Amino acid sequence: LKLRAISFSNNSSYLPPLRCPAVAHFEPRDGSPECYLIHGGRTPNNELSSSLYMLSVDSRGCNRKVTLQCQEKELVGDVPSARYGHTLSVIHSRGKTACVLFGGRSYMPSSERTTENWNSVVDCPPQVFLIDLEFGCSSAHTLPELTDGQSFHVALAREDCVYFLGGHILSSDCRPPRLIRLRVELLLGSPVITCTVLQEGLSITSAITSSVGYHEYIIFGGYQSETQKRMECTYIGLDDVGVHMEPREPPQWTSEISHSRTWFGGSLGKGSALFAVPSEGNPTPPDAYHFYQVNFQKEPDGEASTQGCSQESTDFEDSAPLEDSEELYFGREPHELEDSSDGEGATYNEEDEEDESQTGYWVKCCLSCQVDPNT
Repeated sequence: LKLRAISFSNNSSYLPPLRCPAVAHFEPRDGSPECYLIHGGRTPNNELSSSLYMLSVDSRGCNRKVTLQCQEKELVGDVPSARYGHTLSVIHSRGKTACVLFGGRSYMPSSERTTENWNSVVDCPPQVFLIDLEFGCSSAHTLPELTDGQSFHVALAREDCVYFLGGHILSSDCRPPRLIRLRVELLLGSPVITCTVLQEGLSITSAITSSVGYHEYIIFGGYQSETQKRMECTYIGLDDVGVHMEPREPPQWTSEISHSRTWFGGSLGKGSALFAVPSEGNPTPPDAYHFYQVNFQKEPDGEASTQGCSQESTDFEDSAPLEDSEELYFGREPHELEDSSDGEGATYNEEDEEDESQTGYWVKCCLSCQVDPNT
């Protein structure tokens, strides 16, 4: 596992390391470039963020060098409060595009916080937020079908529908096996939102979703209770009729995975996922985590099948330290791969990196700012 630093363009906003933010992939559409949308999350100071960031590729060099641009999007209207553990989905309706934000947790209101419960968190109200990315307008919608807030659920979007699967309700400390379908029609004037609560969902939180086809996914990982990991895999397909779920044979988990108390990870795209298992022992092993890659491939008949985990990786030589941020990947075009040095025998030339004091994501607040970027 090789990690390499990424530089940000000079006009980028500062993107702090965030835990449990909502991340949505905005695919290229109608001339709009590919980007990632990041909202909320916990900062290193254990504070909650309410910012919305748009992350896109600014330039792409030949020697494995990618420069990103991060812009903070200002929201107006019913702005979502600071939170974490929520979801952000991109929907398309009647030629328009919007984002659907739902769920999450936040700190208790300041009027209810005392010394004893100062760091206590509560579920955010069960409101649905629609965000217009073009104008930054946000509107909150309260639906009678949504009576409880929830966090750490899975959100899958197809055209004008978003499916919310699993999640944890903090007030009742339960993981109800429900499935919620939210349909958004972006009409002229006010949007129309219809909500249907289905009962054939999964009792799961913090799951990993890997795409294996056009609106086809494999869900694995996560937890089915506070002390028990979910070791099964589930195939989910979205079509015009609705959502289809089928169990799939899980990979051959290693003993370290089976006996670990926690695990986490994310999708690598094209039916592949990377997850990590903390090392355990006394004293603590020098390698803090074991990394695994699991592949889900298509069989000839079109059904998704699970494959075994690859060899664990603990090689951190010449690697950058891990951050508590979402790992994002932007694909390259075939002609760019031909001109790059990503093939066998490729070498990384450290001299090609620019001075971080000029290209890092520290941005001076004004022309007369006296802060030293190197510090």
